[in-house]
Amino acid sequence: MNKYQAVIGIEMHCELKSNSKVFSASQNEFSEIPNSHINPLDMAFPGTLPVLNKKSYEDALKMALVLNCEIPKYMCFDRKNYYYPDLPKGYQITQNTSPVGTNGYIMVPYLDKEIKVLIHDIHLEEDSASLEHFFDATLIDYNRAGVPLLELVTEPCFHSADEVLAFLEYIRTVYQYCEISDADLKKGQVRCDVNVSICDYDSKILGTKVEVKNINGFANIVEAINYEINRQSELKDLGRYEEVEQETRRFSEETGMTYRMRSKVDAIDYKYFIEPNIPKFIISESLKEKLKKEIPILPLEKKKLYINTYNLNKNEANIIIKDRFLAQYFEESVNLGVNPKTTANWLITMILGYLNKYDKSIKEINFTPQELKKLTIYLENGTISSKQAKEIFFKVLEENRGVDSFIDKENTQNSNKEELEKIIDDILSRNEAQIKDYHNGKTNLFDFFVGQVMKETKGKANPILTKEILKNKLN
Repeated sequence: MNKYQAVIGIEMHCELKSNSKVFSASQNEFSEIPNSHINPLDMAFPGTLPVLNKKSYEDALKMALVLNCEIPKYMCFDRKNYYYPDLPKGYQITQNTSPVGTNGYIMVPYLDKEIKVLIHDIHLEEDSASLEHFFDATLIDYNRAGVPLLELVTEPCFHSADEVLAFLEYIRTVYQYCEISDADLKKGQVRCDVNVSICDYDSKILGTKVEVKNINGFANIVEAINYEINRQSELKDLGRYEEVEQETRRFSEETGMTYRMRSKVDAIDYKYFIEPNIPKFIISESLKEKLKKEIPILPLEKKKLYINTYNLNKNEANIIIKDRFLAQYFEESVNLGVNPKTTANWLITMILGYLNKYDKSIKEINFTPQELKKLTIYLENGTISSKQAKEIFFKVLEENRGVDSFIDKENTQNSNKEELEKIIDDILSRNEAQIKDYHNGKTNLFDFFVGQVMKETKGKANPILTKEILKNKLN
């Protein structure tokens, strides 16, 4: 345990799903080809005017409702003035005067409890272009310029990197459940700024806040927070806490350290003013009610449902709810009549193992809930063994064929009691010495007899029925 209390706030930026960008008609889609999704507005050509994307502002409002925020009467935008190569206009269209949501909260699962995360505000803005720095040049890709971006700002209510990680993972899942964003970390759709300070546990005065800017990847966020806590703690131990300045730092993935970029800029330095080209408009009660009805069952409620209704344990429920499509697969399978525990077991042990190995999504495989139902029926009625079921599972995926195409007389399990009794009688007649040893206490020979049956049937004998017949005959 650290001798000082860490106080952490998060600014989470998440790109939204929409056909076009937030203020222009350019395509909002990830592309490997630089500058392929741009138009004159994105490049700030003279005479161009922004037009607000309806879906983006409705998604922003929906997320504000999910976060239990206070909703303003009007939707309006501001200009945040600063010059940087990734902003052709010299300013960013954002929300400062009246964010779409303020003073909210959300309950987040953490370890075996729930923590209440306080939300300062959530606001809609346009993303900037992306820069790629080289030794002697910087390349600019304007595909990202104007992509709708939701910035979620928490209060400084976290006290460890693990709490922050739990929050980020949960909110990412919420975005996906609400179909507001894919929140794909590999495509850079989620980036975070973290504000870290330390203080004595009994102190009511917070320490100097340090911002670490634009961190990609949750693992990097955890590493950056822990580094900053340790850096500030070491300076405090040495009596040099005054060296901790209110500043903006960057995180290096190569070294796992943060480095000074500049002194921290306060809001007043951005010279915010109302965006004159986007008239403010009333956020109607009817729209809020419509969006409330569109909010699905969120992951935390779904977890409770899985535990209380389907008797899954906490670990099983946690794994399944983390992916919206995994949860859909689970529910569709259960609705088809597959036992919930059986479904969870196949999802977690077999399906997820395959997906992780080949870096695939569950949407990309042909082993559907319908195929899972067929496989479990064949397994439960003794047509195939558990070993054969696993083999068929992989064949379905590898050969892109259905379960039924792998079920025939040559590869199914032998559950014919009369046939198995004849085979077992023949084996026992050839192993009288082993039978005598078994009766004299060498009970481990039971496995020897089972093995002989499997050898004789080339592994196709129903193991449960085989053991039942052997027990009756040996005893």
